[in-house]
Amino acid sequence: MTDTSLKQAIARARPGSGGHGEIRHLGLVAALGLLALVGVLTEPDNFATSGNMVGILALASTIGVITVGMTFVIIGGGIDLSVGALMALASVWATTVATQSYGPAVMVICALLVGTGAGLVNGLLISYGRLVPFIATLAMLVAARGLAQRMSDRKTQLVRPENDAIEALSTTKVAGLPLVVFIFAAVAAAGWVLLNRTTFGRRTFAVGGNPEAARLAGINVRRHTLALYGLSGLCCGIAAIIIMARTTTGSSTHGDLYELDAIAAVIIGGTLLTGGRGTLAGSILGVLVFTLITNLFILNGLQTSDQLIAKGAIIVAAVLLQRRGLRSPL
Repeated sequence: MTDTSLKQAIARARPGSGGHGEIRHLGLVAALGLLALVGVLTEPDNFATSGNMVGILALASTIGVITVGMTFVIIGGGIDLSVGALMALASVWATTVATQSYGPAVMVICALLVGTGAGLVNGLLISYGRLVPFIATLAMLVAARGLAQRMSDRKTQLVRPENDAIEALSTTKVAGLPLVVFIFAAVAAAGWVLLNRTTFGRRTFAVGGNPEAARLAGINVRRHTLALYGLSGLCCGIAAIIIMARTTTGSSTHGDLYELDAIAAVIIGGTLLTGGRGTLAGSILGVLVFTLITNLFILNGLQTSDQLIAKGAIIVAAVLLQRRGLRSPL
């Protein structure tokens, strides 16, 4: 088909008209400001400290990198429930005795390859095996957790002292921030460019908005879907490196419920669960909102159950706002 057909397919799917995205972003920034105000009022001695601010950004870095990949997948019309388990599997595989014996560079490469490889398996099952994304990634979630438990014998694997270059990613600071925060920023920036300034990004919007129209416009929908899940897996591998740096461990328990946090951040950031619309900036703001909520609950000594209830309420409110926005003329 012609390039005009591709542009028409993308135009029907891509967000940005009417200023709805900008309004949502401003709302998330306002929410961050309100949460910060609550923190200052409730814990003035602990919240507004440089150490706590750095801790918030470091905590956001792990789930934030995963959220970048999740944003691409959901805009492309899919969903990935396996991201937390893939991060755990990559961290375990990279911290086995055999892998660590080759040094930190091989550990990093191993984490990236394991994450990307498992993501491509998801993509193959979905795009060529014709499995529903929910089922395929749910199966990967269970299988990856099981494999991680088997490899580690349900034990936490420590990063050896001779591989302290991994830990240095968390302890080394530039301008007062640990390197893991800069890794997160680099992944987010690269993701933004890929989504908004490349053909790959335009095709992602088209595939998520109307797969049949995208196919008629000349896009190989199967191959693109495979690439999206591979990208999500790559982000899981990067997140595994960050979690290894922050905890100096590889564990089958890493990333528990991270898939829900990532999906929630993408949703409140304005990305439609049905695909075709979304912004990476909104997803990153969503990550910061949830991370700040977690920090406030910890500082105020509130129970985890209350935190989950609050997050659930936010997700429901975000989806209701999405539905209202869809009924409004663009």
